[in-house]
Amino acid sequence: MSEDTLFSRIVAGEIPADIVFQDDRVTAFRDINPQAPTHILIIPNKIIATVNDVTKADEATLGHMFVVARDLAEQEGIASDGYRLLVNCGHHANQEVLHLHMHLVGGKPLGRMLSTKVRESS
Repeated sequence: MSEDTLFSRIVAGEIPADIVFQDDRVTAFRDINPQAPTHILIIPNKIIATVNDVTKADEATLGHMFVVARDLAEQEGIASDGYRLLVNCGHHANQEVLHLHMHLVGGKPLGRMLSTKVRESS
């Protein structure tokens, strides 16, 4: 098993968080630095560092994360207007915690996710 992460410590109840959902597979809690009126992180209780570390055995849990996201969007009142689900993977995507997590973001117009203009890297 991987080394504990900030998120695994939240799952274990060692670090306080505003948990909005938890079961035997996933935990969802409000982001401490929200980017929109609703900003919830949904994580597998099992530590999976990045999407690159997902295995066939993780499929049911990852599918469950989407069901939880759908239910939370409904509960938060953002399902009808729309919301964004975002998973970052690795350094270039700005993944800050090496524990796979899905951002559920909504409650206001979010605009384009990426610029339509592609920039060359230096």
